Amino acid sequence: MNYYLQVLQNYATFSGRARRSEYWYFMLFNTLFCFIAAIICMAIYGFIGGIFVFYMVSLLYQLIIFIPSIAVIVRRLHDIGKSGWYFLVSLIPVAGAIWLLVLLVTEGEPYDNQYGPNPKAVTDELMY
Repeated sequence: MNYYLQVLQNYATFSGRARRSEYWYFMLFNTLFCFIAAIICMAIYGFIGGIFVFYMVSLLYQLIIFIPSIAVIVRRLHDIGKSGWYFLVSLIPVAGAIWLLVLLVTEGEPYDNQYGPNPKAVTDELMY
């Protein structure tokens, strides 16, 4: 949950680097929130009404979380030494999404790069 809150605190920060765990925990909590919202909406409004209400709630949530989602993707790409503009590769049908997924699961550079210090090393130093 800390990673999710950390991404929201860095709402529109497109500079720096984000660890794999920061990105994937953020996506995990996004998925969980949407799943829980769907269940609650369907329990309160019934199946048909719940789907409609869920779509409205989901649309509102996605609009709120849109900029932080792009920002964490850009910082994740910075962690592997790629420009944030590589995010646009996802516009290529099928192959672009697969390529972006591969980039997002790639381990970050273990040393400082042009986008900032290694976030894993900074966190490890704070732990000791």
